[in-house]
Amino acid sequence: MIGKSYIFHLFLFLLILPDSIYSQDNICLIPQVESMVRKKGTLSIERLESIHFPDEWKNTGNLLVSDLKELANLSVMVNASNPSIHVKKVKMQEPEMYMLEITKQGIIIEAGDQTGMIHAFSTLLQLILGSEGKELPRLIIHDKPRFSYRGVMIDCSRHFWTIEQLKKYTKQLAFFKLNTLHLHLTDNQGWRLYLDQYPDLAFKGTYYRTFEDLSGHYYRKSELQELINYAAMYGIEIIPEIDLPGHCLALLAALPQLSCKGGKFEAYPEELDGQKRKRADENMLCIGNPETYRFVEKLVAELTDLFPSSFIHLGGDEVSTHLWEQCPKCQKIYKQENMTSWHELQDYFTKRVSEIVRSKGKRMIGWDEINDRNAADISDVIMIWQRDGREQQQKALKRGLSVIMSPKDPCYFDFGYSRNSTRRLYEWEPVGKECTNTQAHLVKGGQANLWTEYIPTFSQVEYMELPRMAALADIQWTNPEHKDYQDFLQRLVRMVKIYDVYQYNYAKHVFDVTARFEPNAETGTVDVTLSTVDNCPVYYTLDGTDPTTASQLYTEPVKINTNCTFKAMAVRPTGNSRIVKEDIAFSKSTSKKITALQPVNKQYEFAGISTLVDGLKGNRNYKTGRWIAFYKNDMEAVIDFGQPADFSKVTLTTNVEKGDWIFDARSISVAVSEDGENFKQVASEEYPAMTLDNPNQLYEHVLSFEPVKARYLKVLAKPEYNIPSWHGGKGNPAFLFVDEITVD
Repeated sequence: MIGKSYIFHLFLFLLILPDSIYSQDNICLIPQVESMVRKKGTLSIERLESIHFPDEWKNTGNLLVSDLKELANLSVMVNASNPSIHVKKVKMQEPEMYMLEITKQGIIIEAGDQTGMIHAFSTLLQLILGSEGKELPRLIIHDKPRFSYRGVMIDCSRHFWTIEQLKKYTKQLAFFKLNTLHLHLTDNQGWRLYLDQYPDLAFKGTYYRTFEDLSGHYYRKSELQELINYAAMYGIEIIPEIDLPGHCLALLAALPQLSCKGGKFEAYPEELDGQKRKRADENMLCIGNPETYRFVEKLVAELTDLFPSSFIHLGGDEVSTHLWEQCPKCQKIYKQENMTSWHELQDYFTKRVSEIVRSKGKRMIGWDEINDRNAADISDVIMIWQRDGREQQQKALKRGLSVIMSPKDPCYFDFGYSRNSTRRLYEWEPVGKECTNTQAHLVKGGQANLWTEYIPTFSQVEYMELPRMAALADIQWTNPEHKDYQDFLQRLVRMVKIYDVYQYNYAKHVFDVTARFEPNAETGTVDVTLSTVDNCPVYYTLDGTDPTTASQLYTEPVKINTNCTFKAMAVRPTGNSRIVKEDIAFSKSTSKKITALQPVNKQYEFAGISTLVDGLKGNRNYKTGRWIAFYKNDMEAVIDFGQPADFSKVTLTTNVEKGDWIFDARSISVAVSEDGENFKQVASEEYPAMTLDNPNQLYEHVLSFEPVKARYLKVLAKPEYNIPSWHGGKGNPAFLFVDEITVD
């Protein structure tokens, strides 16, 4: 419980901000309310001594009252005869609507359903925590959400989260008026759900021979029931996901008879090195085995009994067909159904599973692959994740299917803030411009997804979610014509102070210096532009020392033309920001004009081809923006030195993450030219196809040659166009990630 002293100091801290949480004309709420009328005068918080709820909402009301006590140190008596907070159930035009009025005498809340009341309390809590002194502004708020589905998915398979952690997560969603928690319960790494009819599944699906401390973590039904009930008290619907027919290695560890080949399978923790993951590419269910469908029937029956949600998510993403092509049972179905593509076996599975779900009175949700060949039933819901989702959205909407938008760009929270920034998410529009009015109504809403391969602690979960969850809430609740990023940012800057009351581990970069490094071909410099959300003073150094107020004050872009360690820090009365640090390494190619002769992959384009001459090296995380990718084409770039230059060595570094289809180059060549049209090759190297034993790491390729003098230099790197047979993506092209072309 947070004491009075803490709240007092929080209020004192808020008072010294340039703008308070709200002033006479400025009230800070996230998400932004639909309409608000400000009136003269205030209401003293000290007058809020009692509250009255409709009897049917009393249990949830008591929980909300306890939150007022814990978070705002406000004690109110429940169901007093003359309440200062009066909650009324009235007829509303739409679900989740509410009205909140603050008068001189007290507060009136009207809602048509319990969820509307919960949203009203979220608004009230934000007002109280953000109040100046002990006064609330007089106002009337009328509010409702734009979308009926406003969710977040958390991956519980790659790393396990306790029920208490998920409860805390649920409160985060409720605070921002989100209403759906999607639990990804199964994958290759773990089967986290106990089933009465398959008790060994949870045991064997979470057993790791060499990682005993990670073994045995799964949810018992009583635990999930506790979470479901708790979430319902906050207006949160929980949707379970069991990923089928791929991503099933943990399932097959207990039920190997559902595979095409049988034998022994083992789930693996994410901590196990990728090279040691046995049969990782054999993670598909056998489509031709009748036992597979008997399992699905029993699974859906138990999910139906446990989860009150009208939806069951059954995955359907990233399914390889290579085992089906070799399996006699699958071959039999292939021939019986007159199929022309092995992917149609997944369609066969999708249709049968959808029928099973409908027979239990539920609707199936599946990732967008279930509709690749129009296999989804009209009752199914398509959850769209690939790329920006526009193509998949139109395909589904033209068939009259409902969709939930969760495209990886920008809704994957496991991607760092450099790729999927808070701003990029805020400026996202779930409904495509090409949608008709009828189609727009089929877009039920959206969600952010947090895959947890690289997120082993709940503290990291919070860091990746916050403050992006605030942006997600705003765009899901607010009509697009009312969106304004600068306004949102000012609300956010003040809002994160409330995060401290909740003791969230939010990403504090919103207060940090934003540094943009851009190669300038005209001046031959790397230009550094610095900014902050509140335009506070920024100091920087170039020698690697930590900046202070005695360092150089930033006033205009810094032009750098030599090796240095750049550091910058924002200085505020309330405390200094974290230090931004970047090592800049110059070579002869740095900040020279560079042209891509073949396109950069749009998913991983970031700053584009100039990334290869910006003097900045990437680390193992290929999603930071320091790397760019090429897919289904070569990396082919020409550097213009402006005048003839001497060079004898070219270095190119690649980033390999085979599990994500990112492989090393198969060949690299270097050519020179005087006119930029006629090139002469001066060096080339070929590299063997990668094996299962080749580690995931950075690969530095150095091509040395006899010194030459030329104005133009062309570097050609060919990716792996045919992933080897040992890999689940066999036969497909691989990604090629590069970070810098260094010329000496």
